[in-house]
Amino acid sequence: MKKQPLSETRRPYQQGARAAAAEATGERILTAFLARIEAQWFEDITLEAVARDAGVSVQTVIRRFGGKDGLLERAMGLLDRAVQRRRSTEPGGISRAIAVLTEDYEASGDLVCRLLDQEQRHPALKVATDAGRVHHRAWLAAVFADWLADADPAVNTARLDALVVATDLYVWKLLRRDMGRPVDAFTTLSETLVRAVLEKAPRQSMDAPR
Repeated sequence: MKKQPLSETRRPYQQGARAAAAEATGERILTAFLARIEAQWFEDITLEAVARDAGVSVQTVIRRFGGKDGLLERAMGLLDRAVQRRRSTEPGGISRAIAVLTEDYEASGDLVCRLLDQEQRHPALKVATDAGRVHHRAWLAAVFADWLADADPAVNTARLDALVVATDLYVWKLLRRDMGRPVDAFTTLSETLVRAVLEKAPRQSMDAPR
């Protein structure tokens, strides 16, 4: 049996290692960019600063992402995936849903507030924040689907609107940042507001697990 040359057996491993290294570098650049955008206005961020924070050259940043708009687009994708992981929960459990929402806001609330502060000045940011609003509403609709089963679509829409308001990021910001309340204060208030919304749901929906 003919032996495979050693160089050929190493090649797939080397290619895999290079791909993993490239992926790690890309994620490191995006993480550095997200840290910058939480601390600075978008227009004040430079590619040089992002490259320095990530330990790469400016040319590497440009080659991978093209510029700040490319960085923003990919960074928002990274942020969205992190949010989805943190918010993973089974439908129907109110307390669990509020717990994962709190965890998410504690992890990314300051960054998202910073994005919201700038969305009117930068169309690319507005695209990202509008997508976040859509995703938040869709998450609520999925998690609380058992309470959104009224025969009248207008009732379901109004109830979902109320859930969006009850769980809005600015409620977290008001309590945690402006008032300096402990994290449990947000969790308790948010669950109280959500239960107040859902108690008006049809009887069959209220029989869903808590």
